[in-house]
Amino acid sequence: MSRLVSTPWLSVTLEFLRALTDLLLLPWRALAYSLERESEVEELRAALSEDPRPDLAPDLGHWPDRPLIVLIACAEASGEHHALSLLHELRAAAQTAGAPPPRVLGFGGTRLAAAGVELLGNPVERAAMGFQGVISALPFYLRLLTSAARAFRDIEPDVFIPVDSPALHVPMAHLAQRAKVRVAHFITPQYWGWAPWRVNGYRRAIDLALTILPFEPSWFTKRGVRVRHVGHPIQDHLAGVPVDDAPQDGPLVILPGSRRAVIRRNLPWMLEVAAHATDTSRAIEVLQADDEHAGLIDAAITAAGLSDRAVLRRGELHERLRGARAAFSVSGTVLLDLLHHRLPTVVLYKLESRRVAWMGRNFLTAPWFSSINLLANREVVPEFSFCGDGPREEVGRALRSALEDDRARAVTRLGLDYAARRLGPAGAAGRAARESLALALESASTAPGGRS
Repeated sequence: MSRLVSTPWLSVTLEFLRALTDLLLLPWRALAYSLERESEVEELRAALSEDPRPDLAPDLGHWPDRPLIVLIACAEASGEHHALSLLHELRAAAQTAGAPPPRVLGFGGTRLAAAGVELLGNPVERAAMGFQGVISALPFYLRLLTSAARAFRDIEPDVFIPVDSPALHVPMAHLAQRAKVRVAHFITPQYWGWAPWRVNGYRRAIDLALTILPFEPSWFTKRGVRVRHVGHPIQDHLAGVPVDDAPQDGPLVILPGSRRAVIRRNLPWMLEVAAHATDTSRAIEVLQADDEHAGLIDAAITAAGLSDRAVLRRGELHERLRGARAAFSVSGTVLLDLLHHRLPTVVLYKLESRRVAWMGRNFLTAPWFSSINLLANREVVPEFSFCGDGPREEVGRALRSALEDDRARAVTRLGLDYAARRLGPAGAAGRAARESLALALESASTAPGGRS
């Protein structure tokens, strides 16, 4: 029997109106949050000390004779990376059970298509292009949502598995719920970090939240979200990456981000501070995956007067990190790569404007912004967030300590060891796949008539 509840355009219109209502209510929700912010901060601090192990993968039980229908979505390159691992594990679980391979459709990029997924749209390509503004991007995303609503109605997947990127995937999940399609969200949003009232809409959109950080299960569970903890998927990708445990006396590596605007905002400042904080004999390497921003980076190195000892290095990240002495990095997922190598690091978050700085002071719930410190539940790596010229001398001292103070480096190493353990063991993608399939099998068992 069809699960049609509305035409796709009507479903998307209702979702657009819901999002618009949320936007209009933002000032009142922000005011309410300001009155209870201290209790939110205290609750998160308590959750940061919790250290759950990943949940045991469920017994998948009886499979239908037909192939399960799975719809996967990812919105940018890193999400596609995790979606590919998830796809591999979904197929492996079906093969192990002797079940037909699942039919997998999705929203993603060319790598997902090359892996045999029937693409319904390509938000990854759009994300790589960047945006000129919300208004110009709106028609593209409304078309994506319409395609999703049509798939939920016409194809009737057994489960929808969005990966990360809540800005796109929570609206898609609302559309899935209207069509009575089960939703398992892999890599839960960081609502615990700021504006936590957003979890209320998330709870209504998601059937199962697959958490990756050790303090997330408690936080989401207390807010009525059904949770299974799978551990961090980066452990799957880093399991085979070798680490050199011997002390290194190599270069200071600078990681200024991978997007042009972020590099432009951060790298000149980072190079100027590094030039004054390091001995002239210390080499400096600016790390990038490719040549895309080579001209911008080379110009910044020249402007900082560092052409004699700073150089752009492209290619394999971990090869460069194995020989590094310390790192100076913008905040982001790359911090977990640095953590893998137990590399003493100074973390930077240079804000775009005073307005953003004000929002940070008034809406942030987390005591730290870097993932390493949140995992360790203390400041293991010095972190600095500011707008404007910033605390150059203080950041310089932190860099000198990371490079030259052997006692401080040893203490940092202990904290990094603890933070790394809390990421959990490898196998997160496999656990997430089995949790998602268990949800799909629940759905299949309640719809014995089969699907198109």
